[in-house]
Amino acid sequence: MSAPTFDFGGKVVLVTGVGRAGQIGNAVALAFGQAGARIVACDLNAVGVAERVREFAALGVDARPVAGDLTQRDVADLAVETALRHFGRLDVVVNLAGGLTTYGPLERLTVADIDRELAINLKTTVLVSQAAITALAATRGCIVNFASIAYFEPQSPMAVYVAAKAAVAGFTRSLALELAERKIRVNAVAPGMTRTSDNVAAAGEKASYVELGDVTAGVMALAADGPDAPTGQIRPIAPRGA
Repeated sequence: MSAPTFDFGGKVVLVTGVGRAGQIGNAVALAFGQAGARIVACDLNAVGVAERVREFAALGVDARPVAGDLTQRDVADLAVETALRHFGRLDVVVNLAGGLTTYGPLERLTVADIDRELAINLKTTVLVSQAAITALAATRGCIVNFASIAYFEPQSPMAVYVAAKAAVAGFTRSLALELAERKIRVNAVAPGMTRTSDNVAAAGEKASYVELGDVTAGVMALAADGPDAPTGQIRPIAPRGA
């Protein structure tokens, strides 16, 4: 079966978590760019996001970097303002920034550990979505959030991460209802452990991975326009053959 193809020509896509090569954010932003979109790439790592944008430019992708902490409202606002200032519109927001930082028994976690896990996964998603609503209403755009397969199949010992991703899923479904009258769709993907350089280094080549191409295709399918375009969905992405 051939991979799905998407056309995002004329669209502007904001992707968070794009600072590191070989990771999901890099792959998602590049896939949208190669499908014709102009990209606003966001990350806490200023050097990394600038490098990714230079790499995109070498491949013919028009992108602008935004560096800063997306748990802060002013940085979330800046990301949306960058899209409007440079490209005049915003069509898609992909809230990908986050990650697992609290693997281990709950009794060993500090308050700072818990606050960080919730902030990078949930607060970033909430603030960027909030900042983008007016711009997305103007284009009848959409938001694609990142939950986790752990929302459907909780794992141990990672209770706070699972809680954060379950919160992202609940936020997605509720916001889809809230924004329906403004013609903004809100969905989420929920991938399993994805074949990235970090995950392979940690778990080895023989682990069961979701392929990067399957994640990017899942995100783009939820972002694509059409008469049957969904809203309020949490779409799991499992390893092939699982």
